[in-house]
Amino acid sequence: MATETLELVRTVDGRQVPARGTWTIDPTHSQAEFIARHLMVTKVRGGFDISSGSIVVADDPTDSTLDVVLDVASVSSGTADRDAHLTSADFFDVESFPEIRFRSTSVEPSGSAWKLRGDLTIKDITKPVVLDFEFLGLINDPWGNPKAAFSASTEIEREDWGLTWNVALEGGGMLVSKLIKIEIEVQASPEG
Repeated sequence: MATETLELVRTVDGRQVPARGTWTIDPTHSQAEFIARHLMVTKVRGGFDISSGSIVVADDPTDSTLDVVLDVASVSSGTADRDAHLTSADFFDVESFPEIRFRSTSVEPSGSAWKLRGDLTIKDITKPVVLDFEFLGLINDPWGNPKAAFSASTEIEREDWGLTWNVALEGGGMLVSKLIKIEIEVQASPEG
């Protein structure tokens, strides 16, 4: 690790955390993914591009904040027909609601990682969620620019955000699971 990179990591209460300041999320090296069950058995994965976001690391890490905006039109699940359905009024209604947003409200230590509480807004419906959040470390890229890596995950009930479309299966159950797993991988650079 270069000297400059070492200066951007500190230890607080036995935990490594990034240096104080604003860290800008790099949309080209960050992704928000979802996992749903199809036919109640198969996992289907998809993701959204992160259009903007920042992490403000406070002197006391528990006062830090995260703000992330996802581009709903960027949804990609590996199938063009499914992506078109996901952006339609049946699901995300991208014409009316082009963004998904998460804004943190608190951060607290949890084992070797963190619990990140915040408000998730989908289709103008805002509900509280808790993410398991981890600082993965910091390294310089090949051009000497410091990059911090973060990972977060949670599970939500999609119907709480008005994502209610579904089809009942003949043998019981539903076509698309109500429980959705969300995984977020972020790379960020210090401002300035």
